[in-house]
Amino acid sequence: MSNPYMTRRSALLGAASLLATPALVRAQSIDAFPPDEEAISTQLPVRRNVSSFSQQNWQDHFDELGVGCLLADITSRAVHYWGQDGTYKLYPSSVPMSEELTKRGYTEIKRKTEHPSWTPTASMRERDPSLPVRMEGGDPGNPLGTRAMYLGWPAYLVHGTHDTRKIGRQSSSGCIGLYNQHVEELYPLVQIGTKVRLV
Repeated sequence: MSNPYMTRRSALLGAASLLATPALVRAQSIDAFPPDEEAISTQLPVRRNVSSFSQQNWQDHFDELGVGCLLADITSRAVHYWGQDGTYKLYPSSVPMSEELTKRGYTEIKRKTEHPSWTPTASMRERDPSLPVRMEGGDPGNPLGTRAMYLGWPAYLVHGTHDTRKIGRQSSSGCIGLYNQHVEELYPLVQIGTKVRLV
């Protein structure tokens, strides 16, 4: 006499294997593995952001903590923050699209704004004439997200972004971008006069 539990189980396993068969066939097709694709051993390795996304020491970049220090590491696409009380935060970030748009060196936080408005620079509008002249804060299309911290260099900011695809990528016109939830966590910690270094 057959066991009905085993029969049901066998039927379910059989159905699952039938459903998986088209996916297996597709995975073995020439679309998935083109015959003329270069061997992986001859391709350059891809450097992943996570490999250099690690804690740093403020003493390697600043003489003193003062009211706080913020390091934007362009290579690892990370923002490091040290508070005057020793608080440490590490966040993934977006970085400038090209070396020409990248500013490096020391500056400081000059002002902060919640729900900042955005005015594209003349060079941004030259690259993309479809950009608006100005966009008010709170607009979901506003590239500055929910918070902005303005650096001593004109038009350079550390800010949030509504476009989460940008984080971890070379995707900005010079600014350092953070997820909105991260910039909202960092914003109350960062004081005016916080030292900033972009490396």
